[in-house]
Amino acid sequence: MAAVLVGQFHARDAEGRVYSVHEFQESDPSPDGIGKDVITYKLAIGDRVNKLAEGTFVLVQSGVELTREPETQIAS
Repeated sequence: MAAVLVGQFHARDAEGRVYSVHEFQESDPSPDGIGKDVITYKLAIGDRVNKLAEGTFVLVQSGVELTREPETQIAS
C-alpha cells in the first residue's frame, strides 16, 4: 500500500496547543484489481490521527481531541 501526501493543516487541542496534521491518500488494492483509496491522517512527528467528524480529530495514542483550524486567506 503506497501513501501520498495530499494535504496538511493545523489543528488545536482544548488547551490551545497547535498540531501540524498531514493528510495521506493510500491505495488499497484488492485481489481482483479493483481497489479503493483510503484517507489517513498523521501528525508531522508520525503519531496517528483518526477523523471523528468534519473538522474534529483524535490522537490515537493519547485520545486528545483536536479541532481543525480554519483556512487563512492571505490578502494581496
